[in-house]
Amino acid sequence: MTWLILGSVAMGLALGHWLFPQQLVQYLDTVTTTALYLMLFGIGIDLGRQKEVWLKLWQMGWKVLWIPFLIATGSLAGAALAGLFLGLPFNESTAIGAGFGWYSLSGVLIAEMYNVETGALAFITNVTRELLTFLVVPLVARYIGRFSAVAPGGATAMDTTLPVITKAAGNDMAVVAFISGSVLTTLVPILVPFFINLKC
Repeated sequence: MTWLILGSVAMGLALGHWLFPQQLVQYLDTVTTTALYLMLFGIGIDLGRQKEVWLKLWQMGWKVLWIPFLIATGSLAGAALAGLFLGLPFNESTAIGAGFGWYSLSGVLIAEMYNVETGALAFITNVTRELLTFLVVPLVARYIGRFSAVAPGGATAMDTTLPVITKAAGNDMAVVAFISGSVLTTLVPILVPFFINLKC
């Protein structure tokens, strides 16, 4: 799926540079906004259908929420430090970090609400987070701990990186990873607009 996404972006770049008619550019914003609303609608339906997972969340109690809370805190703190090192404003770096690996939504949100350049940076940063997750999760599970293996995937722990987490950390970690990914997925459309609109 990642290669399909990267291929789509590469194809869009090529079309935009050589073939896309200038008179159609004015409609791109409408298309992007409509696609965003449809994607949020689909995610809402998907989360609403996971009744078994929400039941297990209730049975495990509120302490299970410490995992996504700590992942979110670490991601935002790391993004803020990286932004400080790279010279990015605090609102931009934390908004990018608040994507938690959900590159499609965070990139579009920031591009719509702030500017295209920062949206593109958010897209690339969160795509990179997902790609690195596939590489580091087995090492994290082996040398640091099974619960720690949930962290690199961020929001993607509920879908694309769930198989590699389950394989590296064990089948019993699937529900924990799914719950953590679901909570972080729910936070992305809340935290990204919050941080990008901060006045520094």
